[in-house]
Amino acid sequence: MVKKYTCQNGLTIVLEHIPTVRSVSLGVWVLAGSRNEDEKNNGISHFIEHMFFKGTKNRTAKEIAEAFDAVGGQVNAFTSKEYTCYYAKVLDSHADYALDILSDMFFHSKFDPEEMEREKKVVLEEIKMYEDTPDDIVHDLLSQASYGGHPLGFPILGTEETLHSFKPDDIHQYMEENYTPENVVISVAGNVDESFFKKVEEHFGTFTRKGQRNAIVEPSFLTEQISRRKETEQAHLCLGYKGLQVGHEDIYSLVVVNNVLGGSMSSRLFQEVREARGLAYSVFSYHSSFLDNGLLTIYGGTGSDQLEILQQTVEETIQELVSSGLTDKELNNSKEQLKGNLMLGLESTNSRMSRNGKNELLLKRHRSLDEIIQEIDRVSHDSVHKIIQDIFNKPYSSALISPK
Repeated sequence: MVKKYTCQNGLTIVLEHIPTVRSVSLGVWVLAGSRNEDEKNNGISHFIEHMFFKGTKNRTAKEIAEAFDAVGGQVNAFTSKEYTCYYAKVLDSHADYALDILSDMFFHSKFDPEEMEREKKVVLEEIKMYEDTPDDIVHDLLSQASYGGHPLGFPILGTEETLHSFKPDDIHQYMEENYTPENVVISVAGNVDESFFKKVEEHFGTFTRKGQRNAIVEPSFLTEQISRRKETEQAHLCLGYKGLQVGHEDIYSLVVVNNVLGGSMSSRLFQEVREARGLAYSVFSYHSSFLDNGLLTIYGGTGSDQLEILQQTVEETIQELVSSGLTDKELNNSKEQLKGNLMLGLESTNSRMSRNGKNELLLKRHRSLDEIIQEIDRVSHDSVHKIIQDIFNKPYSSALISPK
């Protein structure tokens, strides 16, 4: 059962007490990602995430790392299109200790100019590493092809040019506008009870900043085609279809359809492209939901001489899906697989903390496991037929990285 508490400053805390474990996971979720940026400060959300680990007024970067190692805990962070998360996992006896360090990072990071210049080199190497991984960067190109100049089309890491421009004042201004109480959720899951609410509130319940909850502008879905020539062994192809936003009433029908299309080893794309024709080692599909829209992505990597037949096979697989829908076996197997994955995925405190944090940040509501299973069980041939027609009967965007 997820319990919720709202502090006087508007910050929300969600807590799930799990007495059968000996760990606690804590996450500071901020509704700020690359979507909140513009062309000049693209990448600043991700850079701030890095700088939170580079020293506070109370601890050096090394002391932050040693603090969690000393208690056998873990600390990390990530940035996405729409949010940033700073999280830790520790034994239940060290929950107060982890909360104190996370709050120190959140409120007292120094953003020292020398440390910033050093960390820019690290992020630049991360960008270069990403550039050297064409099967990753082709997904960024697909975002650009789908959303154009809208911030959802921006790379999360930013660019070398924007990265070099960041100054301490830029960070402080961005945080003043986006790291506001209304944009922050503290998610806790594990062996702590509701008395922990007060401890979180002592750290996070009084701060104020002038910014307001982010106003989002819905992007137009484009059907652009972007290709880049790169000396790679394979050609990497992504196709993108307009999907559904977070919390859409048809989301489970879409998840079932995606699972049959390319979400598992028994999926049609895997069986046809890899097993039957041997065209690719890696082929899959997945759906990304944002606050006001979504993107269904299909990826395949193959030799450049087989690129045309790969794309043709993918298109034929989709047309077969459009004309014939799902079989009874596919529908039932997909629903059972999703229920199994859902339950197995909630066996760690970290996954529960993540689920609750995202639900509160993006949806402001929490469904029980039984309610979600009922939603999956309600998926029918009629509901999946509607989704298939709505999504796959429209033009798609595409991105290609190829040596030719």
